Amino acid sequence: MPGFLRCTLLTVGLVIAGFAPRAAFAATIDDLYKSQTIVTGQGEVNRQIGFKDCLDRVLVRVSGDQRLPKKPEMLALRDKAGDFVDAFRYHDRLEGIPIHDEQGTHDRPHDLTCLYKPATVDKLLAQLGSKPWLGERPTLTVFLTTEQGAQHFVLSVEEERGKTMRESFANATDPLLMHVAFPKAAQLADLDEKALRTEDMAKLDQLARQVGGAQALAGSIVWSDKELGWIADWRLDDHGKTYRWQVRGVSFDEAFRVAIGGAAQILSGNGQP
Repeated sequence: MPGFLRCTLLTVGLVIAGFAPRAAFAATIDDLYKSQTIVTGQGEVNRQIGFKDCLDRVLVRVSGDQRLPKKPEMLALRDKAGDFVDAFRYHDRLEGIPIHDEQGTHDRPHDLTCLYKPATVDKLLAQLGSKPWLGERPTLTVFLTTEQGAQHFVLSVEEERGKTMRESFANATDPLLMHVAFPKAAQLADLDEKALRTEDMAKLDQLARQVGGAQALAGSIVWSDKELGWIADWRLDDHGKTYRWQVRGVSFDEAFRVAIGGAAQILSGNGQP
């Protein structure tokens, strides 16, 4: 790919409750070709474990394809994960908190950030039959119904019961440089829970744009005692086709990671989640 295209700014961003919706934020290519994980201390053994995790993460981050870590070719690539890292840095997650035991700092949790050269990652993606997703990553307006026993609500900017869910969705977007927005309750006045679950995606996409997003990500999560977790169903429309995917028996944090990961896979051209 020509050098000037490599330097084109990617459109990425994050919209959470309390912030006005924006179409996108700009991030450089450097933001895309890096990944982060949590390791214990700064020792070599745990660093190599972190390098393996960061490799998985950067390949998915750049391509949008959630299937890559499960490919058999990844086994050999992970064995050489450190060879692909251009630079790395640590951040002590307990920075400012005094050491309070005899073990010192080697057991403290650290953020390990790995930086990669685009050419290195792109070559690995090609070996895996994939390619970079360098196009605009649109803001997704989330239309979510929640059911837990007798408690039912639709997620909106103002809904107090959904505060931790909105924060969780925001956390789910960061690894993929995705971004989300949430509707106000007044914008959902004509749509009850049943309507949101069955509404045509084209109509939800139209409402999504009124909210400040580019398109809709529709879903429902229902608590299941039998599954010991949430059952989450998701819908997203791309080029006239409505994609559906589901995850069962998970925390809502995982349900939202599956939602964002599935959306990234679809929008990057990698098909059904």
